[in-house]
Amino acid sequence: QVQVVESGGGLVQAGGSLRLSCTASGRTFSTYHMGWFRQAPGKEREFVAAVSRRVGITYYTDSVKGRFTISRDNAKNTVYLQMNSVKPEDTAVYYCAVDSNSIVTLKVASSSYDFWGQGTQVTVSS
Repeated sequence: QVQVVESGGGLVQAGGSLRLSCTASGRTFSTYHMGWFRQAPGKEREFVAAVSRRVGITYYTDSVKGRFTISRDNAKNTVYLQMNSVKPEDTAVYYCAVDSNSIVTLKVASSSYDFWGQGTQVTVSS
C-alpha cells in the first residue's frame, strides 16, 4: 500500500503561480510513474501531467503545456507541479496518483494509476 499526500493548493489570481507537492510513501518511489489529474465541478477527472520512473521523462495535456511543469525528487519521495500563468479554467481539485505497474509508457488514463491522494483545491480568480 502506498500513501499519497498532496499539498500546496489555494487561491491564486489569474496569471499567478502555484506549486503543488505530492509525497508518496515507500522505498520504491523511484520505480513509480507519477501523475497529476484534476477535476472541476461537474466535470470528469482529467489528466494533467505525468513524469516517468527514474529518469523523469514528462508528458502534459495540451491545455497546460508551456505553463505547468512536473518534476520529481526521488530522494524526497516527492513530485511537484509548478503552475504558472494560471487561468480560471485551471480551477479544480488536483490529485496526485501513482502508477506502480507501468514500466516504460506514461499513461493518461486514470484507471492506470493504482494509488491516489485525497486531492488539493486550486482556485484561480479572474
